Amino acid sequence: MQNASKITIAIDGYSSCGKSTLAKALAQKMNYTFIDSGAMYRCVALFGIRNGCVLGAHKLNLSCVVSSLPQINIQFGEADEKGNRAVLLNQEDVSDEIRQLEVANIVSEVAAIEEVRSFLVKQQQELGSKGGVVMDGRDIGTVVFPNAQLKLFVTAKPEIRAQRRFLELQAKGETNSMEEILQNLKHRDRIDSTRAISPLTQAKDAQVLDNSEMSELEQLEFVLNLVKNKTTI
Repeated sequence: MQNASKITIAIDGYSSCGKSTLAKALAQKMNYTFIDSGAMYRCVALFGIRNGCVLGAHKLNLSCVVSSLPQINIQFGEADEKGNRAVLLNQEDVSDEIRQLEVANIVSEVAAIEEVRSFLVKQQQELGSKGGVVMDGRDIGTVVFPNAQLKLFVTAKPEIRAQRRFLELQAKGETNSMEEILQNLKHRDRIDSTRAISPLTQAKDAQVLDNSEMSELEQLEFVLNLVKNKTTI
């Protein structure tokens, strides 16, 4: 049963457009729970890489991925002072490893598998069943929480998204080129938007947020103003 005083906030949008950063800041400001649904798909992708289910860039052994699902346990740690939550795959902290380009190169293909989506959507719905949740992903407002009280669709220019991702990876010691990252983003956009199961689409009642020219603080203030129309923080 949902907490009547706390709403559910669904944030959807393209890869590397700052959804998780915004969702995390919003959850911290409102004392809500932040759930990064994309991290869950990345965990399945990482498990597949480790267990021989990946045949190459953008190529999967589908039966291998599906048969591995019962072996996968995904949990989130408690939020730290910055709102970060460790992502645990079978009790192992994989928060950094799931952000590597090797995982990014296969995660959209993993997310397009019907059995994977069913497996994770059920978990996501359970995590957010009591409200007081900010969840970001590709189909949160359309499939996971179609009745969410506030829905956002976040977007930004591909080149700006690639630049942000490049700087993020560079800070972690990764050496991927801007062009490589941009092509990865465009590939993921195409797969995410055209897959048969739960494609990335804007919910009809979602508020669009193009953050190409917005700072993180400006985005947070924009959304907090929307929240004020839904509930009292």
